[in-house]
Amino acid sequence: MKQFLVDNIKKILGYKSTSTLEILKKKGLQVGENFTMREGCIIDYSHAWHIKIGDDVILAPRVHILAHDASTWTFLGYSKIKNVSIGNRVFIGAGSIILPGVTIGNDVIVGAGSIVTKSIPDNCVYAGNPAKFITQTDRYIESERLRMTSENCFGREFSEAESVTSENKELLKKMAEKYGVAFVK
Repeated sequence: MKQFLVDNIKKILGYKSTSTLEILKKKGLQVGENFTMREGCIIDYSHAWHIKIGDDVILAPRVHILAHDASTWTFLGYSKIKNVSIGNRVFIGAGSIILPGVTIGNDVIVGAGSIVTKSIPDNCVYAGNPAKFITQTDRYIESERLRMTSENCFGREFSEAESVTSENKELLKKMAEKYGVAFVK
């Protein structure tokens, strides 16, 4: 809410609004096509040029990506800097942290709340603290595809919380309970 008010006051006063992503790009962050960064994400502002993100990447809310480690500052007067690379077709779940020096391959899913301390190869699902291998991405996607039915798959009208009717909310809850999961676009 505070940022909303600040942004609107700036508009009224004639300030030109620049998104956080645009500022990070000007600082050297490399981002591919179809990149989505949800609210609350933090990409290392002071070392953005050490971070490269590929095509079709989604950062869920509150993801942090760090390219520096200041743990040595008090003792050595220097921070450690390491590059971070995120491949193509990657989903990083809410609240996850990507630490300096990590390379994430293509076709990767990182589960919510994960702390990624080591590099992740292509076609893998990782989760946990520290993040550990769970399964191959293609196996996970196929197992989820098999759980989809005509009864538990729903359109966009079921996914926008503010506009979902009470009837649709109840139907979605009922199908999620019946099948153990429901899918929305």
